[in-house]
Amino acid sequence: MTIINNASLKPFNTFGINANAQSYCDIRSMETLKNILRKQHSKPLFFLGGGSNMLLTKDIEALVLHINLKGIEVVSETDDSVIIKAMAGENWHNFVLWCLKHNYGGIENLSLIPGNMGTAPIQNIGAYGVELKDVFVSCEAINVNHQNLKIFSKSDCNFGYRESIFKQDLKGNYIITSVNLKLTKNNHKLRVDYGAIKNELHALQIVNPTIQDISNAVIAIRQSKLPDPKEIGNSGSFFKNPIVSTEVFKTLQTNFSDAPSYAISADEVKIPAGWLIEKAGFKGKRFKDYGVHDKQALVLVNYGNASGKDILELAQLIQKTVKRLFNIKIETEVNIL
Repeated sequence: MTIINNASLKPFNTFGINANAQSYCDIRSMETLKNILRKQHSKPLFFLGGGSNMLLTKDIEALVLHINLKGIEVVSETDDSVIIKAMAGENWHNFVLWCLKHNYGGIENLSLIPGNMGTAPIQNIGAYGVELKDVFVSCEAINVNHQNLKIFSKSDCNFGYRESIFKQDLKGNYIITSVNLKLTKNNHKLRVDYGAIKNELHALQIVNPTIQDISNAVIAIRQSKLPDPKEIGNSGSFFKNPIVSTEVFKTLQTNFSDAPSYAISADEVKIPAGWLIEKAGFKGKRFKDYGVHDKQALVLVNYGNASGKDILELAQLIQKTVKRLFNIKIETEVNIL
């Protein structure tokens, strides 16, 4: 177990923000994790996964534990389905590719989402009509204070739209160490109802798509709209799509007849935050070394040497402008530290 003092976190956050940790430890075994929690429990701790869903606005005055637990195994299976256990440090997209290689279906729509397995339940990651909770069985997590392992079922997790109990009541109390997902082995339930996927499959002249075809389509769509964090610092979608009442949406339509929406229930609709931000004039706008991506207004970018405070001030400006123009509040999806 090696602890590095005054460690740079720039390589460990996809925004590429240059912030330092008071100290840093790479966690690659459960034994190491338990030992360090026992020894350091009285000191401030910070838990780091794939670094893809956070904005660092200052140095971290704590011991940063980088959760890099690895491993994928089949827990059980029937003729129709399989339950797979993946450790928290597994890269999410690489895990999707592993499942596709074995013809396991259910998460192909979630291809190319950045981050690691351990943070996927915290955020209840989702894209193109699919969320993690749709295939989630359980996760194992360690109590930070007592080092006891606990199994959390789907109902225990209180999943919502980019929400879970780990972002709310239990924030900072548990570290997810592994996740169990139930996937299909045949008769896959394909989700191709999103227009972008339909259009991509049509362009490829694919009539009867496989789970691999859907994954390829999603990857092509995301690569056409979203910048690669290795080339331009970003954290994917910075804002949640707001859910509003049908009455609020009707009011919006009186001034913007082209406003898109997706029905959530008889009384609520989801409005694409990217559309609101674009209508507010921010798409492609650059401020010194940071700005809004020119192909996807949901994405804030660091062109090189922006600070976390720069990005945060831009996010707040966007929120205020959208609220003033549309009377709609948009919330951040990214965790701001």
